[in-house]
Amino acid sequence: MGGPTQAHSYADKARLPVKTSSNPPAVILVEPQLGENIGTTARAMMNCGLSDLRLVDPKEDWLSEKAVGASSGAAEILQKARRFATTEAAIEDLETVYATTARRREMTKAVMTARAAAGDMRARSLAGQRIGLLFGRERIGLTNHELGLANVLVEIPMNPEHSSLNLAQAVLVVGYEWFQAGYDGPDAIMAFNKTTPVTKELLQELFDHLEQELDLCGFLRHDEKRPSMIVNIRNMLQRAELTVQEVRTLHGIIKELRYGRRDDRPKRQPGYKVDKD
Repeated sequence: MGGPTQAHSYADKARLPVKTSSNPPAVILVEPQLGENIGTTARAMMNCGLSDLRLVDPKEDWLSEKAVGASSGAAEILQKARRFATTEAAIEDLETVYATTARRREMTKAVMTARAAAGDMRARSLAGQRIGLLFGRERIGLTNHELGLANVLVEIPMNPEHSSLNLAQAVLVVGYEWFQAGYDGPDAIMAFNKTTPVTKELLQELFDHLEQELDLCGFLRHDEKRPSMIVNIRNMLQRAELTVQEVRTLHGIIKELRYGRRDDRPKRQPGYKVDKD
């Protein structure tokens, strides 16, 4: 009813099913100082399904060895990145621009959290608008003039005692919110790896085996309590959502507790095979 969705194919046993957007926002970096920062930004973009990287007057080569190394497999984004002389030129084909800032400036403009902005971006993207995310310099951010070019200011609420983010972190947080705003998969799955959920038939065999041994050892000796105790035991095991392999393991545990290598080992009961010492 309210539990995790089960992953059925081998491909989605380890990951939640996701898909990328067909109209993601562009990422515009204004005067980035270090090639490594551009590289780590590309990595963050790749994580979040963003691919259009625009660089306004970068101070270092974004295809340097350091930048490509820092991208950790996102070199394709760096290779397709475009350089612009001004911020105005970098955003001229866009219809809505969201500028990130850590400081509230004295201007009348919509201010959104990264999460709220992501929802707004998704709506505009689905409507076919071309949108962009504007990020400032590592040390001083964006100027008032550059913020004035944006339609919306985006703030990332963080610990007020230490709210500073580096460039790639800011891109990752906003990009992550963008990606999550379009995620329509399950919130949780149950990964079964190489086994499968147990059937009721196999679970009943486990109940029978366990209850037989509990009767023999005297645990269920009180007739008046026996029905409720059995119900409680079965409920505990069913809540565990056991797999076939786990049920086999439990059968083995029950068997070994009774017939295992111990001095007071009883004679084997008919129908139960016990490995020889």
